[in-house]
Amino acid sequence: MNPNRFGTKGFNPLGTDHDNETPMKLNRRTLLRAAGVSLALPLLEAHATGAEAAKTPRRMVCINTPLGLHPAAFFPEKAGKDYALSPYLEVVKDFRDDFTVISGLSHPDVGPSHDSNYSFLTGAPHPEQRAGFKNTVSLDQFAADFLHGQTRYSSLPLSCEGFGLSWTKSGAPVPTESWPSSVFAKLFIEGRADEVEAQKRRLQDGQSILDTVREQAKETRDAVGARDREKLDEYFNSVRELEQRLAQNEAWAKKPKPKVSAPQSQDVRNSTDLIAKTRVWFDLIHLALQTDSSRLVTLQLLGTSGVPPIPGVSLGHHDLSHHGKDPSKIDQLKKLETEKMKTLRDFLKKLKETKEDGSTLLDRTAVFFSSNLADASTHGVKNVPVLLAGGGFKHGSHLAFDPKKNPPLCNLYVSMLQGLGLEVDKFGSSTGTLTGLETVG
Repeated sequence: MNPNRFGTKGFNPLGTDHDNETPMKLNRRTLLRAAGVSLALPLLEAHATGAEAAKTPRRMVCINTPLGLHPAAFFPEKAGKDYALSPYLEVVKDFRDDFTVISGLSHPDVGPSHDSNYSFLTGAPHPEQRAGFKNTVSLDQFAADFLHGQTRYSSLPLSCEGFGLSWTKSGAPVPTESWPSSVFAKLFIEGRADEVEAQKRRLQDGQSILDTVREQAKETRDAVGARDREKLDEYFNSVRELEQRLAQNEAWAKKPKPKVSAPQSQDVRNSTDLIAKTRVWFDLIHLALQTDSSRLVTLQLLGTSGVPPIPGVSLGHHDLSHHGKDPSKIDQLKKLETEKMKTLRDFLKKLKETKEDGSTLLDRTAVFFSSNLADASTHGVKNVPVLLAGGGFKHGSHLAFDPKKNPPLCNLYVSMLQGLGLEVDKFGSSTGTLTGLETVG
């Protein structure tokens, strides 16, 4: 950000001219600034004035769990609104009216392979035929072309393991962030290189970014109404919680691993902790949305061969997902995936509890949770698991399509793009919007 944006008189978080002390309107991107720190505030009622208030921000988060979800534990047996919750949906039952579960979707011309990951958000045909495969633009980057300039970052491509989900119009992979601490610094720490490093060290030592801007934060809080004060308190608590989680993860990474008698393949490494990694990313995504730093986020979850530190799980994630119908492996897989569903539940809870102009972040954010694989045990790609939450859609149903005549998954993508306010009727392999998925109002 240009440090002169606020003029030569210096930045005042209250939005007051220092020469004559006349009140000024708070900008939606109001920052609290100190040496090496730039902390963006959430959208407050005091920000939403004039034409800016008439623009309702719409957002989208696309999450891929690359080793699929056990179909029998995810999909309900009955279609419509009166379906009985499956074991995995039971975990998120508090949000039943906030999500739609969809069965019977797939990308046509995408074959059974882990390489289907490349086409997850593009729908490009035959990624499994690596020779000659040419990818196309991903859903988030397509939307970013329309929404570019409305937020500091047009998109945030994130990943738990190095490779991501975002692709340019020319079919090239978009650089993906794999370290939450770096994204936190990118979003909230600004200044000279030495200032940024000094603040990062303070965070590592347990000092909150809020300590640095304490006085400005207090003055800002005192200057707004009761509802905005409540929103600021909620936001500051979120910042502190994320900082603590980042610090805990870093501290554990520095500690020596315990000596165990189990074979090396059973040695639990920090890099296999898919639950902790997912929670940190979800906390950070919540903050990014809450501050309107970006409205388009993609997240590739962990899908490695390592053994995650989950009670009752002793085999690698990849091994469990390729269970070959072994009951003992399926039992462990369900334990693992249930914990994963709990992270989604807590993410949805944060979004729903965060208020914005009489609405919630969940109301204004389409959360797409799915996988490039329908059944990892067979590498199947037909009938992928889909849960769509929030985003201004009418929810509470199980939309079930013919499993032998899968509509294109890209039909859902067109509906999601239109939910963002984009006037488009075609994306990838789509043949229209998704039948049965309607918007509110």
